[in-house]
Amino acid sequence: MEFKKKIEELLQNFLQERTDLFLIDLKFSPADDITVILDGDSGVSLQDCLDASRAIEFNMDREEHDFSLQVMSAGLGEPLVSERQFKKNIGRDLEVLLNDSTKIEGELARVEEENIVLVMRYRKPKEVGKGKVDVEEEKEIPYTDIKKALVAVKF
Repeated sequence: MEFKKKIEELLQNFLQERTDLFLIDLKFSPADDITVILDGDSGVSLQDCLDASRAIEFNMDREEHDFSLQVMSAGLGEPLVSERQFKKNIGRDLEVLLNDSTKIEGELARVEEENIVLVMRYRKPKEVGKGKVDVEEEKEIPYTDIKKALVAVKF
């Protein structure tokens, strides 16, 4: 079996056993450096990464094909790419870059089949008189319009 196909098959077998985890990215370099990025419904532990690594390494023969393997969790700097990732981040603030380069920030309120819903809170000038009023607005954003979505980190 081809090397890449064997790795993909071993990884899929592991993920079928561990349904709480899901694949974000699988990269192969020309030098056969393999990078696996996982996420989970309740996060990813070091043990989860070790288990995934072992599921691959223990079933491959390094004498037959030499490779390096790195298994990691999706970090805060990684964009959200799957519906499952969006669902686990409901209630958190997101920074969303749209395909037209518009940037939207808001709290992720809902995740639907074809879009996400952000609640944007801001202050705007009063229609009449001086001062500002607090505004809360919901915005539906189709997945197809999202270029990049990141969890906003606030300290």
